[in-house]
Amino acid sequence: MVYITRGLNDALLELAADAEPKKVTVPLAVTPAEDLDGADDLEPETPVFTHFYPPDTGKSVTAVFGMDLSIPPRQTQGQFISHPQGPLEVTQTDDLREVVVVAVPPWTRETVAAFDRSGRKQELVVLDAEPPAELL
Repeated sequence: MVYITRGLNDALLELAADAEPKKVTVPLAVTPAEDLDGADDLEPETPVFTHFYPPDTGKSVTAVFGMDLSIPPRQTQGQFISHPQGPLEVTQTDDLREVVVVAVPPWTRETVAAFDRSGRKQELVVLDAEPPAELL
């Protein structure tokens, strides 16, 4: 089972809709359920996708050094990918992570699915939970 907060799910759908007809690929990070407000029914250590790294973050650094230095190593267990022309599945051209969340038009909660890195569909559970407030 793959868990994602409603806020993150909605933000990713909005990002995909805004980018259409282009494909969007965004790294996703998790927070343990025990650190969330509203995830009391889950085991404390259950990973819940709560954050994403904006696709434009660190582009200039990447262009100069040839590697993505904007995302801390091993901090993204998932990947969000939009497929503006479909399909609602992992494709050979997708960047893979442990979990891949794919969305297709019309960019609704019903057109989002989770897969493992082999492309096997996983149950996606959207939670009404909030991550802790972070200070900048």
